[in-house]
Amino acid sequence: MMRLIATTALCGALASAATAQNYEISVWVPGPSEGDRYRWAAIEMAADILEREAAIRGEELTIAFDYKSDFPGWAEFKQAVTLAAEAKDAPEIIVTSHLDIAPWSQAGYIVPVEDYLDLDAWPISDIYPNLMEIASVGGVQWAIPQDSESRPFFFWRAHMRAIGYTDAQIDALPDAVLKGEYTLKNVLEDAKKVVEAGLVEEGKGFFPRPSNGPDYAQFYQSFGGTLYDADTGQLVLDRAAMTAFYQFFVDAVAAGVTSRTHIGSDWDNWYAEVSNGRAAMWHGGTWHYGRYVKEGNTDFFGTVAFTLIPAGGNEGGRANTITHPLVYLVTDQGDKKVQDIAAQLIAIASEPRINSLHAIASAHLSITKSQSGVPLYAQDAWATAATQLLLPHANSQPNHPQYSVYSEAMWKGLESAWTGTQTPEAAVAALEAELSAVLGDALIVR
Repeated sequence: MMRLIATTALCGALASAATAQNYEISVWVPGPSEGDRYRWAAIEMAADILEREAAIRGEELTIAFDYKSDFPGWAEFKQAVTLAAEAKDAPEIIVTSHLDIAPWSQAGYIVPVEDYLDLDAWPISDIYPNLMEIASVGGVQWAIPQDSESRPFFFWRAHMRAIGYTDAQIDALPDAVLKGEYTLKNVLEDAKKVVEAGLVEEGKGFFPRPSNGPDYAQFYQSFGGTLYDADTGQLVLDRAAMTAFYQFFVDAVAAGVTSRTHIGSDWDNWYAEVSNGRAAMWHGGTWHYGRYVKEGNTDFFGTVAFTLIPAGGNEGGRANTITHPLVYLVTDQGDKKVQDIAAQLIAIASEPRINSLHAIASAHLSITKSQSGVPLYAQDAWATAATQLLLPHANSQPNHPQYSVYSEAMWKGLESAWTGTQTPEAAVAALEAELSAVLGDALIVR
């Protein structure tokens, strides 16, 4: 933990205060990654800006600022937040997944940012509307997006050329995927050709991420699956789409392009393989770009092509990508003045130039439209290309208080089918039985 002292100005209703006031603002962020330091440092910068504004106006407010980021993983981070909130000792600002908004708002841990910020004023008004919607629940703006990202499909260019694709055809893959002309059926066909040609080892024609994550919901959507019904507020299980999704991974194993024992394999090895052409096709996050470079790929655009996740090839299937933005939350401190300070700091941290520091340092994408004009962002080839190709088509997992139950059960079913423990049909039947029992009326089965 690190403690920094900044003198800042009160905003809004506090601006007229005649006497100096002292507040403590703590920010908790998941994980110790150096690339993500601006998740808390942006709040520090915001405090400095308020300090300078205060000096000009002759106002005085002292903020004792600290942050905590040394959590071993997401589970430990969320547990720590929950325990602190229950003990009435939560940090004033939390950076977390948008999926935490629903359960934590229901539990009373957080307050709506719309109670403290003018959403129609800059810089909040400049944030992409779809990201603001992802940071809301039930029409209430509980949070502000801290970053954005997407989860594309990748191709190793040399292997595609080796099985007959021209450079022009590889460059046209994003458009072909978007139009549904290149589907997951083509993925299996081409991955098999690469393996049979000896360009990669068996099991590495299609090399998925080795653990659960939002990425896998994309493949359910590829076959026409829907996660959520906005009209009713219920989660949705589409039997046919889920079965086709599971069957795709079973077919990948049967074709020899994906290993039956791939789940749970080493992440460091995964990065090394996909970064250096030892796997032909894979899916991952836009933020993985930084790791590819770290693994020795100094010519990313010359070696890798990327697209949306292809459609399944069935009727109703669609190309897609999921964005899983982290968000800034203001916790319920029982003191509106403290919550107002926290919200104002979040607003300043969301300004285009400040947010671009995080985006480029961590290989994430922009939250505001104006970031395309910030030189640091605009001059970054990866950020620009990924923003243009992926973000216009991105959707998100639903902010439903029980979505984590759905997600974990879906993954368990996929793992069962992938490893051959159950057929896809049996795995989906077990998934339906589990979700129906646990979710009850919160679930629609189609």
